[in-house]
Amino acid sequence: MSSTEPLPPVDLGPAAQYPEGEAFRVAAETTGWDDDIAVVHAEDGGFYALDDTCSHEAVSLSDGYVEEDTLECPMHASAFCLRTGVPETLPALTPVKTHQISLDGGRLILHPGAPRPAEK
Repeated sequence: MSSTEPLPPVDLGPAAQYPEGEAFRVAAETTGWDDDIAVVHAEDGGFYALDDTCSHEAVSLSDGYVEEDTLECPMHASAFCLRTGVPETLPALTPVKTHQISLDGGRLILHPGAPRPAEK
């Protein structure tokens, strides 16, 4: 496993199979990453990927709630920005890592360890 270098891409299948406004977990055993990864099909239609473990307490973010451009932890309601991984509400103070995700011919491709590119 690695937390410093990008790992090989993971084909998650047809993007159309993932409902808008929901999050799902991709196991660390599948990606080779140090943590499970929460993949979100946001309400804006975009796909985002964050480390799955809340930085405040060891809770799965993919069990949380998608609210506009955030993923809310199901335990203490810290809301993490889908684009940056930065917590926008307390009690979490530390960002979670983001991962690049892309579409290729309608298929969802996760790039574990490759940070989401900054928006211009």
